[in-house]
Amino acid sequence: MLETKIYIGLNDADLKTQKFETTRYTSLLKRVCMSYHLPFSFSIAEGGYFHDDGTYTQETSLILSLIDADRSTVEEMAKDLCVFFNQESILITETEVNSYFIRESL
Repeated sequence: MLETKIYIGLNDADLKTQKFETTRYTSLLKRVCMSYHLPFSFSIAEGGYFHDDGTYTQETSLILSLIDADRSTVEEMAKDLCVFFNQESILITETEVNSYFIRESL
């Protein structure tokens, strides 16, 4: 199975700072995932990066995890998220994973 992760920074591309509370962004992310009918999980991460001009920025990011999602759907969703969150770009990673479910009843 393929695990896809979409990394969405929360700093606004124009302001270079986060405009809203993180909970507002997570609420939007959940609505987008539901509209695409995809099972998902996400986490909140803190990190930093360097701009092309050498400026260092710290940022809160949302990391959306999808299992066996269609690549074209992932890319369409990432484009929507890029616009909704006003991002310069969004990072997508793909990793082959072995996964399985365990079920147990009482």
